[in-house]
Amino acid sequence: GIASVVAGHPLDTVKTRLQAGQGYGNTLKCILTVYRNESLTGFFKGMSFPLASIGIYSSVVFGVFSNTQRFLSQLHHGDPAAAPSLGDMTLASLVAGVISVGIGTPVELVKIRLQMQTQPYTKGNVKLNSTAPGSPVYRGPIHCLRTILQKEGIPGIYRGNVAMLLRDVPGYCAYFIPYAMFCDWITPHGSIAPNPFSIWVAGGVAGAVSWAVCTPMDVVKSRLQADGVYSNQYKGTIDCMLQSYQNEGLKVFFRGLLVNTVRGFPSSAAMFLGYELSLKAMKRCQSEINP
Repeated sequence: GIASVVAGHPLDTVKTRLQAGQGYGNTLKCILTVYRNESLTGFFKGMSFPLASIGIYSSVVFGVFSNTQRFLSQLHHGDPAAAPSLGDMTLASLVAGVISVGIGTPVELVKIRLQMQTQPYTKGNVKLNSTAPGSPVYRGPIHCLRTILQKEGIPGIYRGNVAMLLRDVPGYCAYFIPYAMFCDWITPHGSIAPNPFSIWVAGGVAGAVSWAVCTPMDVVKSRLQADGVYSNQYKGTIDCMLQSYQNEGLKVFFRGLLVNTVRGFPSSAAMFLGYELSLKAMKRCQSEINP
């Protein structure tokens, strides 16, 4: 999980600015604007909270997926280690997607608020609070979390959870299933387990596919969660979708598609490689302790 955050966060910041911000134009212009205005550190805004919590988040997601898969294999084949069917993988992915929202929504919210708090807003379109756009609202992740809780309560912490659910449920299906398929496809015939290169490539492809699939709902989620730094423009998921469509047309839901897909490859490649190698190392350590 940590490997994934470090590999993907700079492009995640660019993606969030493109989806929820104004005046950035295309991906290259956004990168140059962030660098010119905020230097290299601007790309790492909001990274500390995901970095601190990603271990729990990733262990829950991967743990729920693998244990659901083992349960279904036991149920259908009488052996938890049996190769899962496509239906079993799909159901396990859906369960992992639903569970992930409970942990992931507050983390995503804090990350996006910190990424967006220096974002310039158009005064004509947004009713501003006392804080001027472009000036930092939050001193860090803990202050951000505390401020949201004080102003908006528990529902505020879970702002955008419906959009995240609509993003992550199909997103995890397009994440775990392509990974298993590509891993199987590129692993040399006769090998007991995939080699690190196969894991890296399969994980990268799965990440790119998954982010391409869930970009439209990712745009809605980003806008809902960024809303509230200086304003409250959207009433909910449907209102956000309607306002975005009315103001910017259908193309708005594909904002950040390229950067999402490009970011998805190294981020997920690092995630799956870290997961598989860590698991292998722990199994080896366990077998040495308990031969």
